[in-house]
Amino acid sequence: MCGNNMSAPLPAIVPAAKKATAAVIFLHGLGDTGHGWAEAFAGIRSPHVKYICPHAPVMPVSLNMNMAMPSWFDIIGLSPDAQEDEAGIKQAAENVKSLVEQEVRNGIPSHRIILGGFSQGGALALYTALTTQQKLAGVLALSCWLPLRTTLPQCHGDCDPLVPLMFGSLTSERLKTMLNPANITFKTYSSMMHSSCIEEMTDAKQFIDKHLPPVD
Repeated sequence: MCGNNMSAPLPAIVPAAKKATAAVIFLHGLGDTGHGWAEAFAGIRSPHVKYICPHAPVMPVSLNMNMAMPSWFDIIGLSPDAQEDEAGIKQAAENVKSLVEQEVRNGIPSHRIILGGFSQGGALALYTALTTQQKLAGVLALSCWLPLRTTLPQCHGDCDPLVPLMFGSLTSERLKTMLNPANITFKTYSSMMHSSCIEEMTDAKQFIDKHLPPVD
């Protein structure tokens, strides 16, 4: 399934308070929209950073009895060996790369752009970052996994019932074999389920501020 062309609602955007010299593109989880994450980033915003939270297209999701909902790609199962929507994931990644290219055309170089996401959105962010030719400032991956594993800080709640902590840990170890291990940070948050928390958002802000400092 690859009918995910991001054609419809425009992204939720938190504009920079002054001239935007950096950007964060953050992808929401299954069944959600970008609005909630835009509100979350508005609470930790840096004045020179533009926050872009796109909305996934609505499509049937196999995991949820083919119910139509916002989804970046189809999800067939949650087990580590479940079949994956390879065509949909690859098409969605191309769409995200187009968002990065759009910001580059707007005057923000790719090395001043952080790509991030939560759950399914975090999975897509990781895959996109690992397959793009664009040099990014970093990846912010929350409560997610690495799709198409056979073909960064990463954060996870230790009580996540939907995307188990084991998935996050395995993803972190896999990334360390593909990239410089010193650049991979895997943080867990006590008692956090499949959600976010103040401590995690504080860490996210510190990561963004470190990798997207003011240039003025």
